[in-house]
Amino acid sequence: MTGARDAHQQGVVGEAYPAGTGWVVAAHGELDQDTLAPLEKALTAAADRYPLVVLDAGAITFGDSSFLNLLLRLHHLTALRIAAPGEQLRRLFAVTGADTVLSLHASVEDAVGA
Repeated sequence: MTGARDAHQQGVVGEAYPAGTGWVVAAHGELDQDTLAPLEKALTAAADRYPLVVLDAGAITFGDSSFLNLLLRLHHLTALRIAAPGEQLRRLFAVTGADTVLSLHASVEDAVGA
């Protein structure tokens, strides 16, 4: 069972690539305390190396308070921009007021160019 869980956790992080002076990390699926570790590792590593980190959130279907906490912590470490958040994430950000703190953009291109 541990192997299946590890495979599921690894599955939340997709493509990662340079963009301008920053780094883009794509994530997908459900992000909660059980699945967040690989994304946290990828975003933290990017924040350590680049002045700008863009999270491509277009394929994230769910994010909970642990996901939101990660984004708020990273916001203090680097210029974090969230690209293409779906309806559930936009609702999460609006209800918590995080939409007034985090930098939200319609697309990766908009986030990189902002």
